[in-house]
Amino acid sequence: MALARTRRNESGMNYWPGFVDALSTLILGIIFLLTVFVVIQFYLQQEVAGKDTALTRLNAQIAQLTELLSLEKTGKADLQDQLAQLRATLATAEGERERYKGLYEGAGAGAEKAQTQLNTLSGELEGQKKISARALAQVEVLNQQIAALRRQLAALETALNASEEKNKQAQGRITELGQRLNLALAERVKELSRYRSDFFGKLREILGNRPDVRIVGDRFVLQSELFFDTGKADLKGEARAELDKVAGALIGLEKEIPSDIPWVLRVDGHTDVRPISTGGQFKSNWDLSAARAISVVQYLIGKGVSPERLVAAGFGEYQPIETGTTEEAYRRNRRIEFKLTEK
Repeated sequence: MALARTRRNESGMNYWPGFVDALSTLILGIIFLLTVFVVIQFYLQQEVAGKDTALTRLNAQIAQLTELLSLEKTGKADLQDQLAQLRATLATAEGERERYKGLYEGAGAGAEKAQTQLNTLSGELEGQKKISARALAQVEVLNQQIAALRRQLAALETALNASEEKNKQAQGRITELGQRLNLALAERVKELSRYRSDFFGKLREILGNRPDVRIVGDRFVLQSELFFDTGKADLKGEARAELDKVAGALIGLEKEIPSDIPWVLRVDGHTDVRPISTGGQFKSNWDLSAARAISVVQYLIGKGVSPERLVAAGFGEYQPIETGTTEEAYRRNRRIEFKLTEK
C-alpha cells in the first residue's frame, strides 16, 4: 500500500520542479553572462593598463624635462650674476681710466707712466667686454633651450590629455558593452528556458505519466532499469522504443530553436554507491555510467539527432539524488538524465 501511495503522489501535478527549472536556468545564464563580461573586461583592462604604462613613461619624461629646465634656469641665473659682476668691474675700470686720464692731464712728469697704466686698463677693459659678450651669447642660447623645453612640455601635456580622454572613452565602451551583453544574454536565457520547458513537456506527453520517469530540477530523469540490464551498457529492446520517442522530440526541437542559440542535450549516466562486479568488463561505476551515457547518445545519433547537439557524461555514484542505503534509494540513484543546457 505504501508503494501505491508513492506512485499516486509521484503521478500528481507538481509545479515546484518547473519553478526550480526556470530559476536554475536564470542563475546559469547570469553566471555565463558575468563570465563573458569578466573576460571582455579583462582584455579591455589590459589595453587600459598598456595606456597607463605609456602615461607613466610620459610623466617620467616630463619630470626629466622639468629637472633639466630647473638646471638651465639655475645656469642662466649664475651667468646673469657673472654678467652683473663683469659690468660692475667694467664700470670700475672705466672709472679708473678716467681717474688716470685726469692724472695724466694734470701731471706732466708722470704722463708716460699714466699712459702705460691707461693702456693696460684699456686692454683689460676690452678683455672684459669680450667676456661680457660671450656671457650674453650663452644667455641667449639658454633662452632658446628654455623655449624648446617649454614647447616639449606643452606637447607632452597635450599627449597626456589625449591619452586620458582615450581612457575615458574606453571605460565608456566597457560599460556600454557590459549593458548590451546583459540584455542579449538575458534574452537568450529566457528564450532557451522556454524551449526547455516545451521540450520537457513534449517528453512527458510522449513517455507518459510513468513512475520511473520524472523531472528533478532542470533534468528529465529515467531509471537505468528502463534502458539496461544490471551491470550492462547495452540498450534493452524496450529502451530503444522509448529513445525513438525522445529522438523524435529532439529532432523537432532542433528545427524550432534558432541556429544562433548555442545549446546541447546532455545525457548523464549515474549509478548507486555499491561497487561494480561485472568480471572486468568495467573497472568502476564511473566507467559503467559513462558507457551507458555514450550508448544512449550513439543511439540518438543513429536516429538522426545532430551529434553537435549531444553530450555524454558519466558521474558514477558521486551525484546521488537519494542519500539512503535502502534498495529503493539505490534504485532511484541508478538513472539516466537528460539536461537541455547552453554550450
